[in-house]
Amino acid sequence: METGGGEDCCVKVAVHVRPLIGDERAQGCKDCVAVVPGKPQVQIGTHSFTFDHVYGSTGSPSSAMFDECIAPLVDGLFQGYNATVLAYGQTGSGKTYTMGTGFKDGYQTGIIPLVMNVLFSKIETLKDQTEFQLHVSFIEILKEEVRDLLDPPCLNKPDTANGHAGKVTVPGKPPIQIRETSNGVITLAGSTEVSVSSLKEMAACLEQGSLSRATGSTNMNNQSSRSHAIFTITLEQMRKLSPVSLGDSSPNESMNEEYLCAKLHLVDLAGSERAKRTGSDGLRFKEGVHINRGLLALGNVISALGDDKKRKEGVHVPYRDSKLTRLLQDSLGGNSRTVMIACISPADINAEETLNTLKYANRARNIQNKPVVNRDPMSTEMLKMRQQLEFLQAELCARGGGSSSDEVQ
Repeated sequence: METGGGEDCCVKVAVHVRPLIGDERAQGCKDCVAVVPGKPQVQIGTHSFTFDHVYGSTGSPSSAMFDECIAPLVDGLFQGYNATVLAYGQTGSGKTYTMGTGFKDGYQTGIIPLVMNVLFSKIETLKDQTEFQLHVSFIEILKEEVRDLLDPPCLNKPDTANGHAGKVTVPGKPPIQIRETSNGVITLAGSTEVSVSSLKEMAACLEQGSLSRATGSTNMNNQSSRSHAIFTITLEQMRKLSPVSLGDSSPNESMNEEYLCAKLHLVDLAGSERAKRTGSDGLRFKEGVHINRGLLALGNVISALGDDKKRKEGVHVPYRDSKLTRLLQDSLGGNSRTVMIACISPADINAEETLNTLKYANRARNIQNKPVVNRDPMSTEMLKMRQQLEFLQAELCARGGGSSSDEVQ
């Protein structure tokens, strides 16, 4: 993709404080998180943090999150800007609920169903002057392996005796590989990309992927996500440009078109967890180790990008330490507008994990991204050539060359 002019922007960070749940109330837990009224500021013990937005508790209502944080990213998608929404937090803090990746039976709650609704309503209003194509992919990273949640052979995998999905290899199907193109774009070779033309089709992809995602029960959460999930919407658009902006003559109709392609990554990370709290053992424990390893690698990337001193010294950013950080390379410090939603539990029993989440999110606020418009190199080149041609024609006329426009062309 050819890049249009863009400017540096910081990763936006919002905190979502969920209410105390039944189990926490039964244990007699108290609320240990205070939100400063009228300010996006969170206090826990002697620590105070300021973010871009704070939702829940005494902060802004959770219903305002989409309009304030996510809607501008969807608007940017139509201008050709990549975007990422990232939900981070300890296990049981409400990430899957906030993102809406637990979409089942058409029950709509969370960011992704709202994104889908807004996306199709905007396409409906713009369809007269722009031609759209939509594709979705849905993958999970489970124990450092990329799994395709939209690939039929991957669905209905047989369970082993302990309730864990058995590993099934499809004959002749190579594993999904992470690739980097010559212009630095990260792609997934071998993952399924489904073309969708309606809200119903996109919702079916989300539901299908949600049902085949790896979940399991722990002491902290009955339906704990055991993998990092990334739902990606790709919006391709062919805009008809007005002839006025390009001059009156139109030797080729394709020169009057502009092709833009932008991606929206909606990321529901697995929760950071302590085996002591979750009561995990055996395969559950190994899953937890892999989850924490991926989140540690993500934390190291955030630290390298968020530290001014390290950034000026040109310190190495360890994107290749995990598949998660490799896939999020553009989202953190790259070509994307990114919003991180830090989900926290207000219960005093989780105070230590909540503090760690807030510190983690606070570092992410310092990351500088460089979002640019993703244009097709061919259409950009055609526009340049057209402008050059008009300039040369004008110069010939000024010198009294007398050459007709047809001869020049």
